[in-house]
Amino acid sequence: MNPDQLDRMREGTGFIAALDQSGGSTPHALELYGVDPASYSTESEMFQLMHSFRTRIISSPSFSSAHILGAILFKQTMENTVDGVLTADYLWDQKHVVPFLKIDNGLAEMSNGVQVMKPMPQLAELLDSANHHRVFGTKMRSLIHDADVGGVDRIVEQQFQIALEVCSKGLVPIIEPEIAIHSPGKARAEGLLLEALYSQLDALDPQHNVMLKLTLPDVDDFYEVLVKHPRVVRVVALSGGYTRSEANVLLARNHGVIASFSRALTEGLRIDQTPEEFDRLLLTAVESIDEASRT
Repeated sequence: MNPDQLDRMREGTGFIAALDQSGGSTPHALELYGVDPASYSTESEMFQLMHSFRTRIISSPSFSSAHILGAILFKQTMENTVDGVLTADYLWDQKHVVPFLKIDNGLAEMSNGVQVMKPMPQLAELLDSANHHRVFGTKMRSLIHDADVGGVDRIVEQQFQIALEVCSKGLVPIIEPEIAIHSPGKARAEGLLLEALYSQLDALDPQHNVMLKLTLPDVDDFYEVLVKHPRVVRVVALSGGYTRSEANVLLARNHGVIASFSRALTEGLRIDQTPEEFDRLLLTAVESIDEASRT
């Protein structure tokens, strides 16, 4: 673990850019960017187009440590380059932005109102690769659809089980038990999740550090006790389907929580924009998200 990166994540201002769209979400992300699905025919071509989009974002002068603390990468992005430099090295050495890696394999079928993560048989190998590429931490997502006690507990137990493996490799895990924003049981699910997370955090050894990525809550500052927990490096919020303006308003009301937005970050960016148009729109996005993250 790079101690300078840990200090930056603990004390720095800004937010985390979620640039980790995987196979399932990439086609929609490209379509929003203005890429016609007919313009690619293979998965390899699709991912290369996505990497070009990510490279355009990362290399933009609007993407800087003035507003951005970290960036979450997809495996193929980590293994690829930006301006001839491995992506994680480019982020830290050129931008002073802390790199993270998405490690989950997607979601299992729903059971007890939740979707846990699919098995990760290659996890040890992937974590070794993350260290080789000088990544600081990891990110893994589960999804809560309903306020089922057993389901929420199962998600949190799985997340912390994997988190301990990540910590054993010297990496800092971002634990992401997302709650669907349109869930009719969202408020109750948040209560169940808070209780389960706090219990698991209290059981961690002092040398273990984690981050939490959570859906913006119905009650302002609902996760304040997690923000202040000694084992938590940072609590970040996902946009979860809210527009950027909606997510920013909600985020600003949750003190000590910073953004980790994906769709809300890239909203309005298009492949046919001039460099000047693209950079201007990206700057508007990062400035507004940064401002909402500073409360």
